[in-house]
Amino acid sequence: MAKIGVAIAVPEPWGSELREHRMATGDPQAEGVPTHVTLLAPVEIADTAMGGVEEHLARVAVRHAPFTLHLRGTGTFRPITEVVFVAVAAGISECERLAASVRTGPLTYEARFPYHPHVTVAHDVAPEQADRVYDQLAGYEARFGVSEFVLYAHWGDGVWRVQRRFPLSVER
Repeated sequence: MAKIGVAIAVPEPWGSELREHRMATGDPQAEGVPTHVTLLAPVEIADTAMGGVEEHLARVAVRHAPFTLHLRGTGTFRPITEVVFVAVAAGISECERLAASVRTGPLTYEARFPYHPHVTVAHDVAPEQADRVYDQLAGYEARFGVSEFVLYAHWGDGVWRVQRRFPLSVER
């Protein structure tokens, strides 16, 4: 069995910058999780299903155009979950449409929470660490183009690795 996730990778220099903030909070997942905006939360699939998942994601990618993502400020899901994040200020509807398309076919599942695009910077850390990163990144801002999404996978070690990249390109 593989655990997979589908996400928009946050490019450099912002990806490393936000990951460093996450690591500084003591977040136990910071080392193994690339900086990203989730499209499909982690799910387990049979290794034999990977080919069908990749075919599905390739079909999804050609139905969506590249777009600009604007990150600005912080938010939190507290007290529901102990998560602090950098908020998506623009590109929200594009993320929502892309996530909805990804979560069809072989990746149809019932989400635990409503979809809310964001970049996690603290998860399951001490409240004072969560408060600190929330305040530190309150004025954070980054803007970049999104031209692809990524299928990540791991096989039990908790380190997410790029399985395949899917370029966005509306078919004509």
